[in-house]
Amino acid sequence: MSGALLRTVEHLHGHLAWLSTAALYHPTILLRRPRRRAVGAAFAAAALITTTAALGAAMYPAYRAQLKPAIFASSRLLGLLFERKEHLGVGAVVLAWAGLALHLRARDQDWDRPASRAAFVAFAGAAVFATLAASMGLMVAVHRTFT
Repeated sequence: MSGALLRTVEHLHGHLAWLSTAALYHPTILLRRPRRRAVGAAFAAAALITTTAALGAAMYPAYRAQLKPAIFASSRLLGLLFERKEHLGVGAVVLAWAGLALHLRARDQDWDRPASRAAFVAFAGAAVFATLAASMGLMVAVHRTFT
């Protein structure tokens, strides 16, 4: 990827990270009530966080070669924060899709209460993980980005 394309993808990834985070809170709020239908919001949130993660994965080889050594050289703490951000981002994706699957199961099983509750918990966890990942990414981006 060229430098300009990397910078564009980086900005898009960062903006989508915050948009995805907000989107994950929507099904979380809706699913507090066990019989609430939120398939559209749940699917949209899962798809948006997955798109965000895919953009991050597309940038990863360039990040590893160009930014990671410089980040760790200047601040080990920021380097470690970025590494944890990746793990939390993957966790957010997994929890969002688990939440969607559980919500669909609860709806198809005449509102299975444990599945409804688990869907709420999964989306809440995904939202928290995404918030932490986006915050950590912002801290690193303020320090160093693709040029």
